[in-house]
Amino acid sequence: MAPNNRHPVGMPSQRQLRVGELVRKEVSDILARGTLADPALDGTIISVPEVRMTPDLRLASCLVMPLGGRDADRVVEALNRSARTIRRELARRMTMKFLPDLRFVLDTRFDDDDRITALLSRDDVRRDLSEDEADEGDERSDDAPDRGGR
Repeated sequence: MAPNNRHPVGMPSQRQLRVGELVRKEVSDILARGTLADPALDGTIISVPEVRMTPDLRLASCLVMPLGGRDADRVVEALNRSARTIRRELARRMTMKFLPDLRFVLDTRFDDDDRITALLSRDDVRRDLSEDEADEGDERSDDAPDRGGR
C-alpha cells in the first residue's frame, strides 16, 4: 500500500510553504530597496510577514503591513497597482516554471488578536469561562477512579 502523502484539509503543503517563503523573501527585498515609482510608497517601510500560495502555486497573497500601520489602505492599493512591476522584478530573481500572480492584502492578524483578547477580558465572558471550569472540575471528581483500598 502506498504511503499517504496528503496533508490535512485546509493546511498548506510543504511545497506551498517553501515557495511562499521564497516569494516573501524576494518581495520583501524588492520593497526594501524602494525602487517602485509610486508616490504613495515613497518613504514607507513595509513589512511582509507572510505569503500564502494557492495549491497550484499560481497566486501569491502577500500579507503586508506598513510600519506603524499608517495609511495602510492607501499602501495596499499602491502595491496592487505596482504588482506587475514587482512580479517582473521577481521573475529576474527567481526561476520557476510559472511565476505566481501577486495580490497584496493588509495583515490584520494583530488587530484580530487584540479584538479577541478584549472580548476574553470582558466581565461576562470571564464569568462564563469560570463557570465552565467549575463544571469541568465537578465532572472530573465524579469520573475519577477510586484509588482507595478495597
